[in-house]
Amino acid sequence: MSIPADLPVLAFTGDRLIARGPAREALAAIKAATDAGEAVLVFEAATGKAVDLDLRGDLDAALSRLAPAPEAEKRGPGRPKLGVTAREVTLLPRHWDWLASQPGGASVALRKLVEGALKEAEGPDRARKAKDATYRFMTAIAGDKPGYEEAVRVLFAGDWTAFDAAVEAWPEDVREAVRGMAEGAWRNGAIQSGSRHSPG
Repeated sequence: MSIPADLPVLAFTGDRLIARGPAREALAAIKAATDAGEAVLVFEAATGKAVDLDLRGDLDAALSRLAPAPEAEKRGPGRPKLGVTAREVTLLPRHWDWLASQPGGASVALRKLVEGALKEAEGPDRARKAKDATYRFMTAIAGDKPGYEEAVRVLFAGDWTAFDAAVEAWPEDVREAVRGMAEGAWRNGAIQSGSRHSPG
């Protein structure tokens, strides 16, 4: 599967960060290091997953194998399409009665309820994804570093102060990449040791 050209990535040789940014911009440094015989690890910045780039041939050939970034959908004048999908919903009679009494009717009321639930879940969902991404990345890049097990424990406990302390002795590029990836984990309002950010 082709890697999207605009996919944000991090590339390391050992403990040194050699490229950060969209794949198309990072590819030159990644290919140069690989061609020089260095082992390069590339990760998706958002998920911490390893990325396997096809670096055969010259730089232009490698760039040509990246998937083009999707173009923004062109819209003409008028009302944009909402992408509404009709599906069956099963509710008790009292639920239907309540929905029917709401301004705009059942569909509008249901959409508002779902949007509210999505917003409420956003913080915890973001924190969970950030923890999973950080764990994935840390395991690949720092699984042999001192304090790794403690860093994993306090990451999932939501204790950012202890996490910062656990990774402090790591090489600078690794430490800062891990801290940056973990940022979203501290924003769900469930911090164990104070709060670096206001909950959002």
